[in-house]
Amino acid sequence: MATVHLRIGDLVWGKLGRYPPWPGKVVSPPKDLKKPRGKKCHFVKFFGTEDHAWIKVEQLKPYHAHKEEMIKINKGKRFQQAVDAVEDFLKKAKGKEQNSEGKGDSKGKKTPNKPLKILEEDDEDLSALKDPSEKPVKDDPHFHHFLLSQSEKPASSMEPISKRLKIIEEDTGSTSIQAADSTAINGSITPTDKRIGFLGLGLMGSGIVSNLLKMGHVVTVWNRTAEKCDLFIQEGARLGRTPAEVASTCDITFSCVSDPKAARDLVLGPSGVLQGIRPGKCYVEMSTVDPETITELSQVITLRGGRFLEAPVAGSQQLSNDGMLVIVAAGDRTVYEDCSSCFQAMGKTSFFLGEAGNAARMMLILNMVQGSFMATIAEGLTLAQATGQSQQTFLDILCQGQMASTFVDQKCQNILQGNFKPDYYLKHIQKDLRLAISMGDMANHPTPMAAAANEVYKRAKALDQSDNDISAVYRAYIH
Repeated sequence: MATVHLRIGDLVWGKLGRYPPWPGKVVSPPKDLKKPRGKKCHFVKFFGTEDHAWIKVEQLKPYHAHKEEMIKINKGKRFQQAVDAVEDFLKKAKGKEQNSEGKGDSKGKKTPNKPLKILEEDDEDLSALKDPSEKPVKDDPHFHHFLLSQSEKPASSMEPISKRLKIIEEDTGSTSIQAADSTAINGSITPTDKRIGFLGLGLMGSGIVSNLLKMGHVVTVWNRTAEKCDLFIQEGARLGRTPAEVASTCDITFSCVSDPKAARDLVLGPSGVLQGIRPGKCYVEMSTVDPETITELSQVITLRGGRFLEAPVAGSQQLSNDGMLVIVAAGDRTVYEDCSSCFQAMGKTSFFLGEAGNAARMMLILNMVQGSFMATIAEGLTLAQATGQSQQTFLDILCQGQMASTFVDQKCQNILQGNFKPDYYLKHIQKDLRLAISMGDMANHPTPMAAAANEVYKRAKALDQSDNDISAVYRAYIH
C-alpha cells in the first residue's frame, strides 16, 4: 500500500485497536507528550469524543477519499454523530474562509485548551482503558500514558477498548476445545447482519450489550426492571416488550440472568422465550447454571425447531465493561459460529466444548476454584492481622511471588480500603460453589475445599453481604 503523507490539520480515518475506523484530525501533540519510539505515527483528535491518540501511519486513511467506503461498512448512532461533527467542522471552516476574503487579519481571543484524554496503543499489550471518570494515581503504571479529561463526559463520546483478541491454540490431536475464529486479532470486527436480542442487564449483561452496540451490532434489549433499558435505547438499542417478543423478532437471542430459576422462568414463564421461538431461531444461554438446567432448556428450545447454545462467561463487571470476558460455549456448533462477531465484541477469547452441558460443568469448576481461592486469601489477611502482622506487607509480599495476579491485588486492596462495591456478587459465587458441590456429589467426587469455602460464604450471606463483592467474604472472618 502506498504511503500516505499527512500534515497537521488533515482529516483522516484513524484505526485504534479493535474499533472500526473513526473520523479524526491530525493535530499537534502537547509539548510534554513524547512520540512513541520506533513508530511512524501521527497524533489524532477523534471527532465526537474527547479522545486523542498516537495512530500508526498504516492505520490512517485520508477522510474524503474513503468517506463513502467507511460510511457503508460502519454503523451505529455514535459513528453517525462523529461523521456529522466532521461535516459541521467543514462547514464552519468554509464559512471562515469566505469571511476572511474581504477582511484583514484580526487578533482574536485564544480558545483555552480542553483537557485531553490521550490513548496509547501498545504493540505488546493492548490492555483495556479505565473508566474515564477515574483519576489516575502516581502509582498506576498507566499514569504516564493517560491524561484523563476533567470535563463532563459528552453524551456522544466513544470509549475505545484497546485490546488484542488472544486465540488459544490447542494440540492438533484435540477436538474438544477450539478457539473462535477472529478477525479481531488484526484489529477489526465486522458485525453480523443478524438481529441480536439480549435479555438481562445486570452487572455482566450491561457491559456485554454496551460492547455489542459499540461494535455496530443491531441489538434489542429487555430487562425485568425496564428502566435499565433506557441508557441502551439512548445508545441505539431497540426495546423489546417481552422475552417472547425479543426471541420472535431477533435471529439470535442471548440471556444473562442470576441463577437456574431465573433462567428457567425466562424461557418457560409467561411471555417467555419459548413462546417466541420459531424454526431456525437461536437462543444462547449465558447464565452460569447447572448442567441439568442447560439440558432442559436445550431440549425445549430444539423441540420448537430452535437452535441452542450455552455460553457462560468467566469474568467480572469490569472485564465485561472492557470487553475482556472469556466465553465458554457448548451446544450447536453452527450457532457458535454465527455468534463469532458477538463473542469478539464481548470477550478476549472463546472456547467450544462440544455438547450442551459441558460449558456449565466447566464454568462451575472455574468459579469453584475462584471462590475457594478468594476465601483463602481473606483467611490469610485476617490471620495476618490476628497475629500482629501487617496486612499491607502480606499483600506486598504475595504480589511479588508466584501467586501474583491482578485479581489478588485488586481484591486485597478493596478489602484493605473497605470497598466492597460489587464487581461479582458474593451471592452468585456462593450459588456457584453450591452447584459445583452438587455436581461433585453426582460424580461421586470429593470437593472438601469447595465445601469449606461454601460455609464461609454462607456465613458472609448471614451477615448481609450477599449484594456486595465476593471479596466481602473477608467479613465472615472478622465477625
